[in-house]
Amino acid sequence: MGGRCLIADADPLVRAAIRRLLEERDWEVLEARNSHEAHEHLRRAPLDAVLLDDRLPGVSVLELLPELRELYPHTPLMVLAENASIDSAVRLIKLGAEQFLPKPVELPALLRMVERLYEARRTRIQPEELDPFLGTSPLIRTLEATARRVLDSDRSILIQGETGTGKGVLACWLHSKGPRAHEPLVQLNCAGLSPQFLETELFGHERGAFTSAVSRKQGLLERAHRGTVFLDEVGDMDPLVQPKLLKVLEERRFRRLGEVEERSVDIRLVAATHQDLVERVRTRQFRGDLFFRISTLPLRIPALRERPEDISLLSHTLLEQLSRELGRPGLGLTAQAEAALRTYPWPGNMRELRNVLERAVLLSSHPTLRVEDLEFNGFAIARMLADPHEETGNAPEPHLTLREVERRHITQVLEAEGGHVGRAAQRLGIPRSSLYQKLKNLGISSKV
Repeated sequence: MGGRCLIADADPLVRAAIRRLLEERDWEVLEARNSHEAHEHLRRAPLDAVLLDDRLPGVSVLELLPELRELYPHTPLMVLAENASIDSAVRLIKLGAEQFLPKPVELPALLRMVERLYEARRTRIQPEELDPFLGTSPLIRTLEATARRVLDSDRSILIQGETGTGKGVLACWLHSKGPRAHEPLVQLNCAGLSPQFLETELFGHERGAFTSAVSRKQGLLERAHRGTVFLDEVGDMDPLVQPKLLKVLEERRFRRLGEVEERSVDIRLVAATHQDLVERVRTRQFRGDLFFRISTLPLRIPALRERPEDISLLSHTLLEQLSRELGRPGLGLTAQAEAALRTYPWPGNMRELRNVLERAVLLSSHPTLRVEDLEFNGFAIARMLADPHEETGNAPEPHLTLREVERRHITQVLEAEGGHVGRAAQRLGIPRSSLYQKLKNLGISSKV
């Protein structure tokens, strides 16, 4: 049985040829005609391989590749290129592509490459994950104690926290340390999904259930039988699908789309959201009965700015990981650099911290990072933070709230990127969808 592959190519003949080739080997194939459709697919469900045309209409592949690599760090990404050259191949591989294939594609060679990379992905040791409870602050110690108490329960868990705090890392920890550790863990991001797409991803469908249902499809619930389902951004789940999820949680039964008979399923649900679900229940955007069902065991991950005493330990641990990954031994920080990291508000939380450190390591020629090596995405506070008495016209006023600091920071990054949300999200170290949500919450226009 093959995996799930996305073919993102504007040419329908190319997509059709590769689809036939892979489906003959039992692969499930998704198609995208442009970068927008590719972006939607990659956010919705786990992928085992991605074939990406380097001239895909919409957002440039140079922007799409880093986002793919961030969301699917272990998924093989292969670029299909019209005009192959050594320079372009090197550039694309640096951005995250695992393979670079010239067009016209030789299909047998493509199949061998996809299957070889898929098998390597299944058997290789995954990169180390950061301990979700790393730190000494009271908030993180309370989180760990609570998480360990609920570990063996089969009740649903709701993880709440801002974007980038590590909700996915905690969900994986809960699965890997719990009684279902040797069973499947499937993940789905619910943000922005249409009701039909969300239903077919969760429940599957029969052939002919709707116009484009040309074959039977197994849903994620079936794949996760006896294991764990992680629904990220569950607060954004379409209201039409919410009662069907509630039925699964209450009765452990569901139907595929277009199917008459019900199926039984045994899963544990771990849900996560950055939304205020109580407020969404009040405004009728989220069902109250579903909220109470999924929030039996709530866990809240604190924002990084709420536990500044942990930032030095987190930074040094991340640098140790980067040292091993990049072959740069002895990485460290000056005292001034540590002070800058501790004082910065971190709107992107852990994800942004790693982004800042990795960029500094890649761009610096010396192992000990200085404050001037830390690029806070255009937010000119690094030197001021290193010396609190130094005056600078770009320093934020001391009376500003954290919300206003974050608002000014994001506005400045957007201005630096000419209002381009995709590039701004990349510099901030957060997904584009999360930046759109922050713009909405903070009242910022993307056309700054």
